[in-house]
Amino acid sequence: MAETILVTGSTGFIGRRMLVHPSLCGERVRVLLRAESPVRDMPDGVEAIRADFLDPQALHRALSGVDRIIHLAGVTKAPDEPAFDEGNVLPVRNLLLAVRQHNPGLRRFVLVSSLAAAGPAREGIDGVREEDAPHPVSAYGRSKLRGEEAALEFAGDVPLTILRPPAVYGPGDRDVLQVFQMLRNGVLVTAGNARRQRFSMIHVDDLVRGIMMAARAESPSGRIYNITSSVPWSWDGVVAAARPALGLRNVLRISLPAPAVMLLGTLAGKAASVIGRTSILNRDKAVELLQDYWVSSPRRAAEELGFTSEITPEEGVAGTIAWARRDGLL
Repeated sequence: MAETILVTGSTGFIGRRMLVHPSLCGERVRVLLRAESPVRDMPDGVEAIRADFLDPQALHRALSGVDRIIHLAGVTKAPDEPAFDEGNVLPVRNLLLAVRQHNPGLRRFVLVSSLAAAGPAREGIDGVREEDAPHPVSAYGRSKLRGEEAALEFAGDVPLTILRPPAVYGPGDRDVLQVFQMLRNGVLVTAGNARRQRFSMIHVDDLVRGIMMAARAESPSGRIYNITSSVPWSWDGVVAAARPALGLRNVLRISLPAPAVMLLGTLAGKAASVIGRTSILNRDKAVELLQDYWVSSPRRAAEELGFTSEITPEEGVAGTIAWARRDGLL
């Protein structure tokens, strides 16, 4: 029997991909849109409801008859910690307050958080486990952790699951795409010790599949899962995966030392602040870029959800590059 699934953050990279993913086939899909969010390009059959996270009555209408909620909405750039909390903590709390009041029969609330909430692995490449003590290294990561903590306050009343994906790539992404755009020109600029660095990444289609597996699983309320790649990536691995699709021969590798990265981040952040903008590169982002092991363990999700990533780096990178070429981005 078809269920009604509410998706927030549906206009973002992951949300747009989710709305057309086969894992939602046969379900009734509803999206929550803010007043300023565009409705264009919405797939056929998707119901759009305008609601602000600060409007309890609008949230009541959005939640009516909903069976499961996928909360993707959030911010990755903000000028300060209060602004990050406004995008990553307040909506979680207000949405769950509305669930508790207006939809006590909700079957599952899935909060899509981030590996940034846990922080990088301290040493080695085995990866951060869900039970490890979190130690976020940026304002973004701290806000995502506070969002998780806000959600867990409702774990006794609402069946909820928290997911922590690492970096996400694939068709529609504009962040990891910048790496392939550099490589197209025969250059790869990295921060810190590129030879030592390892990191988890996941293709957006694998992530959406993992989200839906978690949404339908009868996991204990409050359980946290890393939805991540089966093995860590390296910069050599990224180059190798992109080489056939881009026809790469020689690649000029430039590893910026930590002091230079921190200086660039600080200057970029200050310059953006002066003109009233939020820079993608700032001191916080510089700290994130310099970490050696942004790696998370896939074990719990494999054992309890049956989830493992299926898309190989070669397949994922080739498909992403093909999409970017079709859209004139490469």
